[in-house]
Amino acid sequence: MDRFSNINSILAFVTVAREGSVSRAADVLNLTQPAVSHQLKRLSEETGIVLFHRTPKGLQISHDGAALLSKAEHILEAMSEFRRSARQRSGRISGKFRIGTIVDPEFIRLGRILARLRAEHPDIETELTHGVSGDILTWLKRDQIDAGFYLCGPDDLAPMGVDSEDPLHVMKLADFSYRVIGPVGWQHKIENADWPELAKLPWIGTPERSVHHRLLSKIYTDPSDRPGVVARVDQEASMLEMVRSGIGLSLCRDSIALHQKQSFGLAVCNAVFVPACLCFVALDRRKESPVLSEVFNLLQDSW
Repeated sequence: MDRFSNINSILAFVTVAREGSVSRAADVLNLTQPAVSHQLKRLSEETGIVLFHRTPKGLQISHDGAALLSKAEHILEAMSEFRRSARQRSGRISGKFRIGTIVDPEFIRLGRILARLRAEHPDIETELTHGVSGDILTWLKRDQIDAGFYLCGPDDLAPMGVDSEDPLHVMKLADFSYRVIGPVGWQHKIENADWPELAKLPWIGTPERSVHHRLLSKIYTDPSDRPGVVARVDQEASMLEMVRSGIGLSLCRDSIALHQKQSFGLAVCNAVFVPACLCFVALDRRKESPVLSEVFNLLQDSW
């Protein structure tokens, strides 16, 4: 009997269809582009169907591919339901789970994650503590939270798992970039500026424990070259309002930077950017606890 040899091929197909390109799908799946392309080729060969057509604007799902898409999504939903049922039958999990949260809830998919946790494990009580990214590590060490969302640079991931007496267990959820944004009318000042040129302009600063400060400190390693801070904030909403008010520059997530440019006319630097990661972290010695183990499994299904 014919059978598909790998559910990952179906996952790649659905993700490319949703994202509209192999590169974006690869980011979502935390795979390389060749790996995603291989899965698409494999599924196309197994079905005998051309799934996508290449156009000047990118990949376009074929008529046959569109007809199969909903069935592929149902397969993935069935697999997720199978995993959930299997986990639930292995024993009910209960207890309090303290989560450190950061930035906006939509970006970290907080509502979706909490809803699934509640649906699958009604005996787990969640408690949220909100702060800036650097607070998460401090709270973990002090046993104020069990796990939390954390922002960092890609080169920070490996040391977090080994470079301490109490190492962290880290799950990378997403890669993204920070862009430099400025007030309306500053496009000519910052559009093609490099980091030394940007440092000559006024900046809105953030606390040392924030990801903005940590990332900029790696760029401006010499204290004498660092930008002049004319105001300091600890909330992203306040930072955006100050940029819109004409006070100075700031780092901003790429998706928000584009929205601010389109909606409010804010200036965006096109010459430089800062790569970053969204992670979920817990103390490594506690990662096998029933509640934490289930949350990590849930996150793996949700991202």
